[in-house]
Amino acid sequence: MILTAQQPAYLPWIGLFHKISLADSFCYMDDVQYQVNDFNNRNKIKGPNGAFWLTVPIYRKDHLNLKIKETKIVDNQPWQSKHWKSLLSCYSKAPFFSLYADFLEDVYQRDWTYLSDLNDHCMKFFLDMLGIKVEYHKMSNLNILTKKSDLVLDMCLKLNASTFIFGKLGRDYADASKFEDSNIKVVFQDYCHPKYSQLFGEFESHLSIIDLLFNCGPNSMEVLMSGNLTRDKIIGS
Repeated sequence: MILTAQQPAYLPWIGLFHKISLADSFCYMDDVQYQVNDFNNRNKIKGPNGAFWLTVPIYRKDHLNLKIKETKIVDNQPWQSKHWKSLLSCYSKAPFFSLYADFLEDVYQRDWTYLSDLNDHCMKFFLDMLGIKVEYHKMSNLNILTKKSDLVLDMCLKLNASTFIFGKLGRDYADASKFEDSNIKVVFQDYCHPKYSQLFGEFESHLSIIDLLFNCGPNSMEVLMSGNLTRDKIIGS
């Protein structure tokens, strides 16, 4: 069984969905520490003046000691209306805006308490729209207490994985020898970002998945897979 995992991210980039598409199971790592200046609560979209951040405001008190599942969204700022207005401004004229607009409008009409719940809700929708079928696990249900490479190894053992797919940065912390000792194959994703038709001038990479969906619609999965590692290659290697 091929497993991959990722911390909760707000409107994730397209490379994450490539990584998940290679796997049988995905673990949503809601039980790890919140990361400052990462993608837990923000991501980029593209407008007439280029790429810019959409950031979900969180309560900062003790946030460095909180797990992502415990991180609360500020409830006295109109971030939902600001984000929805930004999407309308940037993408209402995109060819496939109408396919996803109703879902996102509903997201921004809801009151969210926990960041992890917001990200989880959106993640499942994006996987469905891309046609990616995986077993979906939450790390908070697995009772794993280790950290970094050992955490991932314990996750693999809990879920009976024979292969684990790390992102590119996994090379910085993964102890491959421990996985080999447990008969678990390690794969590192080196994502080659494809180009696709966008609004507003020259192509900009590493944006939220919504940029790809709004611009490419039903062809989004084909676009994000183009020129990249396939599941068949992992199985055959």
